[in-house]
Amino acid sequence: MELYEALDRRRTVREFEDETVPVEVLERIIGAAFKAPTNDHMRDWHYIIIRDKKVTAKLLDIIPKEISDEDMDALIKDWDLSDSTQQECYRNAVPKQYRMLFDASAVIIPLFKQKTDILHPDNISHLNGFASIWCSIENIFLSATAEGYGCNLRIPLGNEAEYAREILGFPDEYIMPCFIGIGKPKSGIVPVKQRAVDIRERIHRDMF
Repeated sequence: MELYEALDRRRTVREFEDETVPVEVLERIIGAAFKAPTNDHMRDWHYIIIRDKKVTAKLLDIIPKEISDEDMDALIKDWDLSDSTQQECYRNAVPKQYRMLFDASAVIIPLFKQKTDILHPDNISHLNGFASIWCSIENIFLSATAEGYGCNLRIPLGNEAEYAREILGFPDEYIMPCFIGIGKPKSGIVPVKQRAVDIRERIHRDMF
């Protein structure tokens, strides 16, 4: 698959077929992650691939399995989501947060080292490691698409990251930026409408 085709076809996938992603494909995808730019040239990243459903169930036990319509309405209001397209995207995504990971062929946990307090950086350069790991995550999404698979992600809420550390045993100096679910997209899924962007309105020549 050509790069621009993969970019065009990449979608967040939250529903999967009951199909295993081969180990060699997962290794190629993680290999692509290591080709991302890195802030310190060390690529001190690790990726935990979880395929054992018992481990997956234990890891995801902290994530709510459903959300009521009332709670969804309250979330939309609390987050001040006034755009109807944006609201529909959240209404589609939020109720699937547990199943989209549990039903995935594998869950990938990226890890990176962070030397400073990521929530209270002294300057923006202290977030370089955080920026780099997200470049590698995008490589995972694109390479998975090129392989014919799809991904989703969840940013840890509350103490989900520390709970994951307890379950998976990764060291204190590593930070987990997200959960990634990967698998074969379920056939017949109707994509959620996204807001169209005219790039000519977003590109500025020489100054804003």
